[in-house]
Amino acid sequence: MTVPTPSAAASLEVLGDPVEKPTTSGGPKGNESRSPGRLAWTRFKRDKTGVISAYIVIFFFVIAIAAPLIAKLYGKNPYTTYASDRPDLLDAFSYPAGPNGGMSSEFWFGIEPQLGRDVFTFLLYGIRTSLGIAVAATLLTTLLGVVIGITAGYLGGRTDYLVGRVIDILLSFPSTLFFIAFMPVVYGLFVADDDNIPTSLRAASLILVLSAFGWASIARLLRGQVLGLREREFVEAAKVTGASPARIVFKELLPNLWTPIIIQSTLMLPAYVTAEAGLAFLGVGIIDPTPDWGVMIQRGAQFYSQDITFMLFPGLSMVIFVLAFNLLGDSVRDALDPKSKR
Repeated sequence: MTVPTPSAAASLEVLGDPVEKPTTSGGPKGNESRSPGRLAWTRFKRDKTGVISAYIVIFFFVIAIAAPLIAKLYGKNPYTTYASDRPDLLDAFSYPAGPNGGMSSEFWFGIEPQLGRDVFTFLLYGIRTSLGIAVAATLLTTLLGVVIGITAGYLGGRTDYLVGRVIDILLSFPSTLFFIAFMPVVYGLFVADDDNIPTSLRAASLILVLSAFGWASIARLLRGQVLGLREREFVEAAKVTGASPARIVFKELLPNLWTPIIIQSTLMLPAYVTAEAGLAFLGVGIIDPTPDWGVMIQRGAQFYSQDITFMLFPGLSMVIFVLAFNLLGDSVRDALDPKSKR
């Protein structure tokens, strides 16, 4: 069979017979040559809500990392009680003398009632503290969940049964009440009852406790994924070729689990932000004078009836961050798994 010449092809087109034109590999067709990662990135960029949420989240992390530099340029710090040297900043009832919580060109977000601390720098360092604890807890939780979930799913048998029962027990705990009751016990293991608890110990204890009772959900998800993957042909082929269990886990199973791991991590971090702030608000987490989102909301709750300004900025910033990160997590899920698109 001969290929029609260009003139013959043109004649056929005129006669009405369609002629299939060859497509080049660089044409718009075919996402076949594009990797799954690039396809996910393309889908994510088309989601305006996800892109805006990503910018907001990045903004919060940037100001958290750069908090000391911003405070130095601003000329204030979160620990100095400025009203001690300048009593005119507070009125006779220890509330800011100026309007709107004492907001001015000198104190951008006003000053704190009673103590006269600068709200702007206190908020910067509070975001830094809360995000630092939440990120560390998320990373440790994800690591524990991945290791335990993959191990239980791959080994199966008694190991899977034992891990499954532990997961069931952890998921049945009322986490908030347990944190309130358990945190003083953790502090008591390291510090005597009459000693002050260092801030570093409080932060480390929060990270450990949140991680110890947070890995169960991601471990259960990954266990179920591995139970299905270990019976697939590519895993059986790896076993036949004599691949070690470690190679099967890292080369065959783990690459197929990155999507649920990333999705669960993006949904876990805002939950830890609110949990950490809630524990600080209840007085069992970070406490005053250490800057923290929960500490600011706790202090603001004492003065909101007279002046809501001190509570407004931490509460509004937390709502914006948590909402943006949740929307970002949904967008990441839709980009990585188009079948789950809302």
